[in-house]
Amino acid sequence: MDILTVLPSDFGYVIFTYLYSWIMLGYLAVKVGGARKKYDVKYPTMYSDKEQVFNCIQRAHQNTLEVYPQWLVFQTIAALVYPLSASVLGAIWVTSRFSYAWGYYTGDPAKRMNGAYGYIGYFGVIILSISVALQLLGVF
Repeated sequence: MDILTVLPSDFGYVIFTYLYSWIMLGYLAVKVGGARKKYDVKYPTMYSDKEQVFNCIQRAHQNTLEVYPQWLVFQTIAALVYPLSASVLGAIWVTSRFSYAWGYYTGDPAKRMNGAYGYIGYFGVIILSISVALQLLGVF
């Protein structure tokens, strides 16, 4: 069975959303690497006792990694039935992680909330995943 005949025709958009998320993760990782050099925080130290800005840069990346696996699962489930909607919601979530990080990079943790709009994308794919589950169970 050819995978291209199984997946929805718009699933290509979902793949581009995954690629966009890969770029975002790479960007956040590079920022942490640069901050390690700038603030002289050596591996394997995760956080600095002296440099609050480094800690904010590290947390922006770490928090994204903490949420990323769940987002991938729900993004994939939602995209199997709603590929275009999942792609739009996924792009919102990924873009919000940049806003979240840039706010955090200021050294003022409250500014991370600049990325709060990402909950639209995150909860959106969760709701679509619930819809897929209910459809599979024959509820509607």
